[in-house]
Amino acid sequence: MKAKKIIIKGKVHDVGYRLFLLTEAESMFIENFDARNIVVNGEQHLIVKVGGPEEKINRFVEFAHSNYPPEASVLAVDVEDYPEEIRSIDSFRQSFMVSQLAKIAQVGAGMLRKQDTSLEKQDMMLDRQDMMLDRQDMMLEKQDETITAIREESEKTREVIKGKIEEDVEWLKAEIIEIKTTLGKVKERVGMV
Repeated sequence: MKAKKIIIKGKVHDVGYRLFLLTEAESMFIENFDARNIVVNGEQHLIVKVGGPEEKINRFVEFAHSNYPPEASVLAVDVEDYPEEIRSIDSFRQSFMVSQLAKIAQVGAGMLRKQDTSLEKQDMMLDRQDMMLDRQDMMLEKQDETITAIREESEKTREVIKGKIEEDVEWLKAEIIEIKTTLGKVKERVGMV
């Protein structure tokens, strides 16, 4: 398994860069993925960590060097080995979706706080609120779908983990029985029984 840290500098925030790279990583079947927007000395950086088979990671790094979202303005792409653990791409996708939904909710709350008290502005705002409610309904439907998908994936993961634990326990039981049998034979040979 190989892991790389990719540092992308320039106008890289709020341009859909993380989703852009996540989509490509998924299409390449990258196993481990993480991406974070940070600011370093006033500069926007996108820190991407990928892990998996060397061939896939090399292809992904090559992609990241030469492909950018349309609104991005990339000044530099630096790549270095990354020795630490990277979370699974599924874990990143789930937390990314939740964070994006939180941003949308914050934007909606911010819009509501900005309502003006004048009647003319209130009428305009009511029209905007109607549109927002329609969007909110769509978002809630999408959120319900996302929650359902997360639950389904969680159940599948639980089943896989449960099955693996059961396999491991059975293997351990068999190993213990074999050890006990061998010890019994050793005791018999040395006359300890």
